[in-house]
Amino acid sequence: MYLMRITDITRRDIRDLFATEHINWSGRLQETDFLARLYDIDNLPSQDGRFSTARGDIQQHRINNFDWDDDWIFYDGRIGLMKADDDSFLRFLCETLHPAIRPDKQETQRLLGLYNQILLNDGFKIVEKERRSGRPVYVGNFVGLLPNPDVDAIRKKLPVANDDYVTQQIRRMQDSIESDPELAIGTAKELIETVCRTILEARGESFDGTADLPQLVKKTSKLLKLTPSDIPETAKASEIIKRLLSNLASIPQGIAELRNPFGTGHGKVAGTKGLLPRHARLAVGTASALAVFLLETHSEKPL
Repeated sequence: MYLMRITDITRRDIRDLFATEHINWSGRLQETDFLARLYDIDNLPSQDGRFSTARGDIQQHRINNFDWDDDWIFYDGRIGLMKADDDSFLRFLCETLHPAIRPDKQETQRLLGLYNQILLNDGFKIVEKERRSGRPVYVGNFVGLLPNPDVDAIRKKLPVANDDYVTQQIRRMQDSIESDPELAIGTAKELIETVCRTILEARGESFDGTADLPQLVKKTSKLLKLTPSDIPETAKASEIIKRLLSNLASIPQGIAELRNPFGTGHGKVAGTKGLLPRHARLAVGTASALAVFLLETHSEKPL
């Protein structure tokens, strides 16, 4: 079935990524050898009358003369990634990450993160399919559009959500999960700090400007009457509520501890290994959930 759920916007973003990051999509291979892994270029027609097949004119114009633009593959009618079906587009991207094409493991991971950061806007993600000689081989999958209701709620409920700084925090946190997990973790912590300080200021509550994240959350929770000690013993399911709120209160502390060795904002010894996108998703998800809970409570309780 011919599907084009990957939009022209996403395809242009990928094309621009190749240009800005100077990505050599054929890697260690000549372009003809790379393309022969995906397309029957010995039977595709030539666009140059001097040659009988696509292999001939690609060889002439990209290897011998090098007089075609680097992004020619996006527009060439025989391959035309801008008009290709989703499967063909994803196969091309996955092939650029194949260990036979790109031997540098760090470069492969970097490109994988950049690709997914763009593809996820259309609900697609490149994931590991199998291992060959201990190296990952990738496949593109449709994972569905997964809007983050917590982050959307933050935008709506935070009184200064239109402020450039807060907007930048939210956007940076979302955009860096795949490409820069450490930045996402650091920003998740900063977002909770912003939410707590905003609530405290709105309610006329003074606080130490040097207070750390756990202190800010504790003070905000106390002010909003969220801590377990503020729940009457006679309240329905009080024990369950106490446990849930106690666990909730531990989230920012965990993020703070996670950020110290791995997140942004702290100098590290050369060679330190960072965290993976899944760790960033955990930090962003929990930070978002806590931020929304605090903001919803703040909006529902009279000042």
